[in-house]
Amino acid sequence: MNEASTPWQRAFRVLVTVGPGGLWLLLFVLLPTLLVLLASFLTRGPYGELTGPWGFHNYAKLLHPVYLEAFAQSLLVGVLATLISALLGYPLAFYIARHPQRDLLLFLLLLPFLTNFLIRVYAWLVLLQREGLVNALLGAFGLGPLILYPSFFAVLLATVYTFLPFFVLPVYASVERLDWQLLEAAYDLGARPVKAFLHAVLPQTYPGLFAGSVLVFIPAMGTFVVADLLGAGRVVLIGNLIQQQFGITRDWAFGAALSVFLMGFVLLSLYLYARLQGERGLKDLV
Repeated sequence: MNEASTPWQRAFRVLVTVGPGGLWLLLFVLLPTLLVLLASFLTRGPYGELTGPWGFHNYAKLLHPVYLEAFAQSLLVGVLATLISALLGYPLAFYIARHPQRDLLLFLLLLPFLTNFLIRVYAWLVLLQREGLVNALLGAFGLGPLILYPSFFAVLLATVYTFLPFFVLPVYASVERLDWQLLEAAYDLGARPVKAFLHAVLPQTYPGLFAGSVLVFIPAMGTFVVADLLGAGRVVLIGNLIQQQFGITRDWAFGAALSVFLMGFVLLSLYLYARLQGERGLKDLV
């Protein structure tokens, strides 16, 4: 009979099991985040280098109207992209899950990812310009030409197009695991279709809705390529400001402050949203 393992042996097993993943998170997530956080308290030197003094002056600059407007536009793009993705993606996930050719539909949903992201954004630029296909179709009905590019509408449209599959897939996974007997039980108890759906089906898809909302909201708020190409300087998001600080302006300290601010806001939003959903779940159980 083998003797009980010693604390050192148990610690070694934990280190072997968790160690590689923990080391990866330490080197490529925690350490870079700490470096960005430290840089946000420094100052831009004469040649763009990081230097002293330390302070909160970079965060104080965030109160400038230009940066507040960029943050407001980023928040608006993130919220609208998430809401539109939910309106389009939620029924689409049900349609795919209940369709006999679901494998083909899933392939078609993921097909755009076989093309480079920049090429897909440039395709929208061609479609939305004054002589593009969209205005040609509108002109056939006497509605065009419209100024679709550059515009906030073009940025939002391309953002929804880009991240919609990220919303559909988690919801589809939740729909695949639905217990339809709960819906039948709701009907047996006299519930109308809408009420039966709200009480028997919708709560079962909350995990997919939460995951899909996160996968759309976070990248939509931080995107900068779409705004660069389809906004043409008229739509400036906080991602564009961060790109400029680390690129043309070479103000890495302020760019780090913008990054930390965006990261903190997103984490706080996710925490509040998760807590709200948790309280709703407890109420449903009660």
